[in-house]
Order: sequence, then C-alpha cells, then structure tokens
Amino acid sequence: MASLLLPIIYLAFISLGLPDALLGAAWPSMYTQMGADLSWAGIVSMIISACTIVSSLASARLNTALGTGKVTAYSVLLTAVALLGFSFSGRFWQLCLWAIPYGLGAGSVDAALNNYVSLHYESRHMSWLHCMWGVGASIGPIIMGRALAGGAWQGGYRTIAVLQFALTLVLFLSLRMWKRPEQTLDGADFTPQQRSIPELLRLPGVRQVVTCFFCYCALEATAGMWAASYCTVVRGIDAETAASWASLFYLGITVGRGVCGFLTMKINDQNMIRLGQTLIALGLVLILLPAGNNVLFAGLITVGLGCAPVYPCIIHETPANFGRELSMSMTGLQMACAYVGSCLMPPLFGLLGQHISMALYPWYMAVMLVLMFIMAESLHRKTAARRRDLIL
Repeated sequence: MASLLLPIIYLAFISLGLPDALLGAAWPSMYTQMGADLSWAGIVSMIISACTIVSSLASARLNTALGTGKVTAYSVLLTAVALLGFSFSGRFWQLCLWAIPYGLGAGSVDAALNNYVSLHYESRHMSWLHCMWGVGASIGPIIMGRALAGGAWQGGYRTIAVLQFALTLVLFLSLRMWKRPEQTLDGADFTPQQRSIPELLRLPGVRQVVTCFFCYCALEATAGMWAASYCTVVRGIDAETAASWASLFYLGITVGRGVCGFLTMKINDQNMIRLGQTLIALGLVLILLPAGNNVLFAGLITVGLGCAPVYPCIIHETPANFGRELSMSMTGLQMACAYVGSCLMPPLFGLLGQHISMALYPWYMAVMLVLMFIMAESLHRKTAARRRDLIL
C-alpha cells in the first residue's frame, strides 16, 4: 500500500510547485490590467507567505484531527479554488483576496506531507519529493508562457487550477491508503503531542533548527531572486542571458535533489547537510572569483547543487532529533520559520543592493551560510546528547 501511495505523494508535491512561479511569470502582463504598479506583486507575495506561515503553525492540530490524507486533499482543493479565483480577477484587491486561501492551502500541505514522508519513508524519498517540487516549479512557467503567447495570462492560471482539481480527486480516492498520523515507518504506534511555540522553543536544539531553516530559506530565496540582477549590474551580462543563467540555480537544486536521493542510501542526513553546505561555500567562492563568466556560470549551478540536500535532510531527521511524538508540531514550526526567512531576507538584500551595492550578493549569502553551519552543528550536538540521555 505504501508503494502505491508514494507516486500520489510525488504528484502532490509537483502540484505544490506548479503555482509557485506563476505570479512572477505573468505579472508583467497582469499589473496594467489590474490597475496596479509593477512593485505591487510583492504585496500579493507577502499575503501568500503570511497565510502560509499561519497554516504551517496550525498544521499539527489539523493533522491530528483529520489525518495527513484529508489535510493534503483539502489543502490542494483550497489551492485549486484560489488559482481559479486568480484567473477571474480583474482588480488588484481581488488578487489579494484569493492569495489568502492559496497561502493557507500551500502551508498545510507542505508541512503535512513533509512530516508524513519523514515518518513513513527513507531519506531518499524526501530528496526525491523535493525534486518533484522543482519539477512542478519548472513546468508552471512553461504553462504560463504558452498562455501568454496566446494573449491571455488567465489561461495559465486556469490550466494549473484544472490540474489541481484533478489531483484533488485522486487524493480523495486514495484516502484509505494513508496511514494514521501515529504510525511510523516500522509500523510502531505512538501518541502525537501538541505543544505551544514557547514550549517547543525551550526544548534542546529547537532554537538551533529553526534558525537553520530561517537561514537556509533566506539564502535559497535570495540566490534565486537576485541572481539575474547581480549578473547584469555587477558582471555586465545582458539581461536576457542573465535571466537564463538565474534559472541555473533552480536547475541545480532540482537535479541535485534527484542525485541526493541515491547518495542518502550511503550517507546519513547529518553528513548530507554538511556536504550541501560545503558545495554552497564552493559555489560562493566561484561567484566571487574575478575569473570570467564561465566561472560565474559554474558558481550559480554549484550553489544550487549545494542547496539540494540541506532542506530535505533537515526535515527528514526531525523525528530522530525531537521524537516521533513531536515531529508534526516541529515540522510546522520549522516550515513557518522557513517561510519567514524566504519572505523577509530577499527584500532586505534588495534594499542593501540598491543603497550600497549589488556586489554584496555572494557576501550576504555567505553570512547566512556561516550562521546556518554553526546552528546545524550545535543542533546535532544537542540532539545527540538528548538521545544519549534517553538511552541512559
């Protein structure tokens, strides 16, 4: 039964990635029709992020009450309805309204699926799961591009909405396949526990892991958002080439996660995280080197490859670090902190780049990397000590 469910989980994560790049791809064609300014896309993005944070924090209670299968199905349905609403919007305030259910649906399904896979499947499936997100995020702009070529951005949103509705049907039909929230990979039962955020933050290693997630997502989002601007403003590359080079970062993440699935069969989560951090550092060095555009090209890909194992491996080791009973609560908290990092830190770099220099791009990411490395090592020391105490 678990093997039959796995392709459905992969499809669910493809669907999670499908809408992520739609707004950026369609906005140049949308904002004039909406009576909005070019910069207002950030408002829609902030609403989505805020609602995603809220639903991530509520995911533990929802998962306990409904089970992962129903949470996933209803969340995808909510997202589908929101995307359909986007396609019928004619004013900016309507986009803001539909951004609310979109964010609420995305946060719940993300946390629920990540926790489910960490409990029920090996680490390689977590890497491949996030690889599927990259596949979805790559397909979404292609669908929107074809819609724009036909003269109507609305068609892109409607196509993705139809795909989401189809997946919703598949998810509801698969509900009997999902294990109960209190069952794990080895079939053992446990009692899920819910704790408040202050209670969780007092546990050993929690402050470290949430800082880790904040820094990682700050680095990933900054790398993707500002790569093209750095290439153009600092390195003098033409805008069209810079835009295509920026996509190399996401290509590196997607391909890297596919490869990491195989590496995790031989390397544990902790060492996979270290490997990723090392590759990120190497990529930043290549970006900094005044050695020509080919080296910059390689640096962007290497940073993406380095990002590949970090997020899925930290998520996968959550039950081992904090116990199966707290894994859902911890996953929701980790997701929320991840979204805060990706929401706040790229705009902060935009201000630094505008008022100081875009050349700070690799240095800004280096600060995030160093802090992430320190927190990850501290996390593993604290959780290893906790496990030793439990054994004794």
